[in-house]
Amino acid sequence: AIRPIKDLSRFVRWPKYVRIQRQRAVLYQRLKVPPAVNQFTKTLGKNEAMTVFSLLNKYRPLTAAAKKQRVKEAAAAAASGGSAPAKAANQVKFGLKHVTTLIEEKKAQLVLIACDVDPIELVMWVPALCRKMDVPFMIVKDKARLGALVHQKTAAVVALTGVDKEDSKQLD
Repeated sequence: AIRPIKDLSRFVRWPKYVRIQRQRAVLYQRLKVPPAVNQFTKTLGKNEAMTVFSLLNKYRPLTAAAKKQRVKEAAAAAASGGSAPAKAANQVKFGLKHVTTLIEEKKAQLVLIACDVDPIELVMWVPALCRKMDVPFMIVKDKARLGALVHQKTAAVVALTGVDKEDSKQLD
C-alpha cells in the first residue's frame, strides 16, 4: 500500500536566518518587551509614509557624480572670476552621529528612524532625545527605504533640517 503524503516541513533543517527570525518572534511573544524597544513595532502607516517620503524626495542629497559635477562647475566659476552657484540649502541629512548632533543643536525639523535596525540599541535612545529636544520624529518601516532616499544601501536615521516655503505647510 502507498503511504499518504505527510507534511514534513517540521523536520526540515531551516536556514539559520529563518530559525533566528522565528526564535525572535517567539521571544517577543513570551517576554515582556520594554516600552523603549516596543515603540519600534508601531511604525508609520502606508499613507502617512508615502506622504513623508514624497516630501523628503524633494530634498534628496546629490549623488556622488552630481556632487562632483557641481564642485567642478563651482571651481570653474571661481576661476573665471564669477560667483559660485548657490548650493541647495535644505537637504536630507543622514548618519547616526550627524543626525544626533542636529537634534542636540535643534537644527533638525523632522527625524525619521528605521524600525529594523539591528542591534536596536543603536537607535533605541533617539526617540527619547527627540522628545527632550522637542524635535518631531517618526518611526518608519524599512532602513533600506531610508537608505534609498540618500543614495546608500541602508540608513538607520535621516533628518530634514529645513524646507522651502511652499512645503512648510506639509511639514507641519
